[in-house]
Amino acid sequence: MRALRIPEVRVFEPRVFADERGSFIEAWNTRTLGVAGLHEAFVQDNLVHSARGVVRGLHYQMGHPQGKLMRCTAGEVFDVAVDLRKSSPTFGQSVWEILSQENGFSMWVPPGFAHGYAVLSESATVYYKCTQFYEAGAERTLLWNDPALAIAWPLDLIGPPQINPRDSAAPLLAAAETYL
Repeated sequence: MRALRIPEVRVFEPRVFADERGSFIEAWNTRTLGVAGLHEAFVQDNLVHSARGVVRGLHYQMGHPQGKLMRCTAGEVFDVAVDLRKSSPTFGQSVWEILSQENGFSMWVPPGFAHGYAVLSESATVYYKCTQFYEAGAERTLLWNDPALAIAWPLDLIGPPQINPRDSAAPLLAAAETYL
C-alpha cells in the first residue's frame, strides 16, 4: 500500500502470481485494508464497462458520501480523486493513478472526494466497492476538466473524450456543493 500526494487516497499493489497457466491476484482482503488503517464496511459493488475515450465523473454524493475501492479488471483507466473537504489542507487538489488489468492496483477514494476516470485501452471494465448505497437525489457532479483542478487527463492517449451530457454540464469547483 502506498499513499498518493493526498495521503488519504491510497493505492494497493497486490502480489501477482503468474505462470504459463495465467495469473492470480488477491483482489480484496479485509485484513490487508485493516493493516493500512482502513476499516470500512462495503455495502454495494458496481461493475462498469466502457469504450476507449469514455470519461466518467467527476461524481460524489452529498449527505451519503461514498468511499470507493476502485479496480480495473480488464483494460486500463486513468483514475482520479478530487478532495472536496473544505476543512482539508488539500481541498480542491486532485490525484490520479493508472489502474489496469495488468498491474492489478486498487485505489481507495475516501468519502469526501469526487471520483472519475478515463478509459485508456480499447475498452475497460471497472469493478468497485462502495461504503454507502447509491442515492440518486444525493449525487452531484464536478466538471471533469475544470482548470482549477489541474488534472493531467491523458487526452493524447484517448482522443476526443466521450462524456455524457450531465457530466459535461457539471459545475466548476468554485460553484460546486462541497463537504465541510
